Amino acid sequence: MPTLPRLSGRETVKVFESLGWTVVRQKGSHIILVKSGHISTLSVPDHKEVAKGTLRSLIRSAGITVPEFIDALKGKR
Repeated sequence: MPTLPRLSGRETVKVFESLGWTVVRQKGSHIILVKSGHISTLSVPDHKEVAKGTLRSLIRSAGITVPEFIDALKGKR
């Protein structure tokens, strides 16, 4: 399994936006994203570095795989 890169909360949000997610609001230090057709919302912490377990959980909640996330990340850099 590919290793997850170290990303800030803002970088993580940009990757999810490239995958069709939209920022709807920010409450405190968490950025909330939604996507049409998905029941779940993503709550990305706006920290300097998102913990790997948290990032993996966000990827799973988004309904994608780690390799798909990394491919989207490479497309944004």
